Amino acid sequence: MTLAVTTHLNFHGHARAALDFYKQVFGGEQTLMTYGAMGQPEAAGSPDHIIWGQVVADDGFRIMAFDVRAGQDHDPGVNAFYVSLRGSSVDEVRQRWTALAEEATILQPIGPSAWSPLYGMLADRFGVIWIVDVDPQA
Repeated sequence: MTLAVTTHLNFHGHARAALDFYKQVFGGEQTLMTYGAMGQPEAAGSPDHIIWGQVVADDGFRIMAFDVRAGQDHDPGVNAFYVSLRGSSVDEVRQRWTALAEEATILQPIGPSAWSPLYGMLADRFGVIWIVDVDPQA
């Protein structure tokens, strides 16, 4: 049996921009469904808001996102979740870090740690906190 865990991000009007950004960073295929296209334009702040979207890359990266419904409270919270990105190649991990770091707040600069040859933490331009490291077993 195989299980997959996918981070699902909730936004208030920024899901499309976030998924565009993650597609740019990780590549892969993007799927976007709008409230309008799904026959629910009144349910969102705009019919162009995303009711469901995802980016799936060949290397296993997958993330989902949507824009909360109109009138639904949305508080991204403080440290409510992290997205952990762990790779087997120092070069590939550093490349993804560099892309994610664009307009980000660096919480822990990337570098060697006690448990990994490369580790860093940042809050990307959308406020999503990423832990990025190289698998010590690699």
